[in-house]
Formats: sequence, structure tokens, C-alpha cells
Amino acid sequence: MHTEEEADFQAFTRTRWAHLVRTAYLLTGDWHHAEDLTQTALAKAYRSWRRVSRADSPDAYVRRMLVSCNSDRFRKRRVAERLTEALPEVAAPGDTAGQVDQRRTLLDALATLPTRQRAVVVLRYWDDRTEAEVAQAMGCSLGTVKSQAAKGLAKLRAHPGLAVVPADPGPGVPRSRSAPGRTPSGLDARITTTTGGRR
Repeated sequence: MHTEEEADFQAFTRTRWAHLVRTAYLLTGDWHHAEDLTQTALAKAYRSWRRVSRADSPDAYVRRMLVSCNSDRFRKRRVAERLTEALPEVAAPGDTAGQVDQRRTLLDALATLPTRQRAVVVLRYWDDRTEAEVAQAMGCSLGTVKSQAAKGLAKLRAHPGLAVVPADPGPGVPRSRSAPGRTPSGLDARITTTTGGRR
């Protein structure tokens, strides 16, 4: 790789690292797996950076690599992972206990989705990608994205921690039963908005 290409790749990595890791975290539910997954995807991007950098959207190209690497992780792993009732979560500076609880509940619900559905939901509602962009990232049809999103959202709606109760008169913002008085945040809020307050 030439010096200019090397500098371009390093700049891309610096600006997109945090976002890619957050997406990988929602795909995997584990920070260590998320960082490993992101490093693997970026290593592949590095080896093909000349082609990646010339793509219409290098970001979309690397995102597809991230999804593909995650699928490979599930296909190749030999030791099955057991999902627990609550995923570990460490509060970051400035976080409230309620925000941590909401993220834990959301990750717990995402962990119940099959890998393909989880990827669609994360890319569509967390990354806020269009159906076409999700289809491109996953290498599937628009119809598959729509059906997997519908199935994933239906399963999330049925999760007890993500059920919505009527809001107080006034703002009309849905609340989470698992955290009375607090409004959904992050992917939880995006799912609420997309489904018109129904999960």
C-alpha cells in the first residue's frame, strides 16, 4: 500500500472506528467480540483498500464486511455460546442507572433474535440505513430485508422488557414497562418510532 493510501486508510479507521464498534456490539452483544469483529473487518478492508476506497461508499463497503464477518463468526465457532438472562453492562461516565438498565434490556431482547434478523434490525433502525442499503450490506434482496425486519420487530414487540404502556397526557411519548417514567432511548426509541409506538 502506498503512503497516500495508508494515510487514507488510517484516517478512515480513526473516524469510523467508534461507530463500527457500536454496530458490532449490537450485532454481538459483547464488547470484546465487537472489537475483534471490527478489527477483522478493517483488516480485510486494509488488504483491499485500493478497491474499497474507490467504491461509491467505502463506509457501506466496510459495513458489509462487518456483517459478513459476524455471519462467519457464527458459522465457524465450535463452542456454542449460552445466552444469559442479562448481558453484562458497565456504566460509562455520565450514565444513569436507568440508561444502563434500558441498554441491558434492549441487548437482552436483541440476543433473542436469529443472527440474520438481528443484523437487519441493527442496520435498519440503529444505523438508520435504508432497506436498499441494508440489502447491499447483507448481500440479500429487498424482500428479504423487509420480511426479516418484520419478523425481528414482531419478536422484539413480544419481549416483556420492551413492551410499551400509554404515556401521561401531554407529550404522548411511549414509556417502557421495565423503566416506568423513563422514555426509550437509542435503538429502543427508533423501533418505537418506526412501529408507531407498537413493538
